[in-house]
Amino acid sequence: MALLEESFQKRAPVAGRFRRSMLLPLGSAVLVIVAWQVLCAMMRIPPILLPPPSAVWRVLQSNYAILLDEALPTATESVLSFVIASALGVALAVSLSFSAWMREALYPNIVMFQLIPKIALAPLFIVWLGVGEKTSTVVAVFIAFFPVVVSSATGLVSTKPETLQLCRSLAASEWQVFRMVRFPYAMPFIFAGMKVGATMTMIGVIVGEFITAQQGLGYIIMFAAGAGETATVLAAIVLLCVIGLALYVVVELAERAVRHWYGGQMPVGTVI
Repeated sequence: MALLEESFQKRAPVAGRFRRSMLLPLGSAVLVIVAWQVLCAMMRIPPILLPPPSAVWRVLQSNYAILLDEALPTATESVLSFVIASALGVALAVSLSFSAWMREALYPNIVMFQLIPKIALAPLFIVWLGVGEKTSTVVAVFIAFFPVVVSSATGLVSTKPETLQLCRSLAASEWQVFRMVRFPYAMPFIFAGMKVGATMTMIGVIVGEFITAQQGLGYIIMFAAGAGETATVLAAIVLLCVIGLALYVVVELAERAVRHWYGGQMPVGTVI
């Protein structure tokens, strides 16, 4: 009986934090939606300027088939862009961590290239790749790539110096140090960069669809905005939020799985 009580006491704070982390965001979102609806009704705001949530919901109900069809290419481009940006970013960060020469040669150029507005490269992408999903995907990869590289590279050089000295005293090889020390220490940084990359991917895909696409939620937003259908624009934005949230949740679940693999707590080092 005492063991059961002790187990319940340990689970209770965890369950309370989980409920709080779920209920507080949902409650605040509901309050915002209710206030939005009341404000539109009391101030008689024209629907073309700001439709109430009820109008957005009616658009979702009446046009869900069309919106879902257009959401599919956007979701596909988002996932593909995120996977490519994450893979390239982590791979380049690993290369930079292994070679000081490569880090000194490439890292400043990566930062300089990031300063270029990606929208300014869109005409070149159109010339090289044409109009369509390829261009949207490339724009999204370029936008999401940089935070993954920077965060991952920071994590890979953030291992505690005393830990590295211990590995060297045990005659561990560079690969063993990387696999058993550097990479686990970098995991929180890598996932932080991937979370930022997930949000940047959605921005990149929509920007690409604004410019080049003939389908997708970005195309729907541009078409509906030109026709003055603000409720349709907001309905498409709602679906974009759902896609982005789903992508973020996948990254969060992957991070929790990795934490569990490493015993529930991934170490975080200090920057050398």
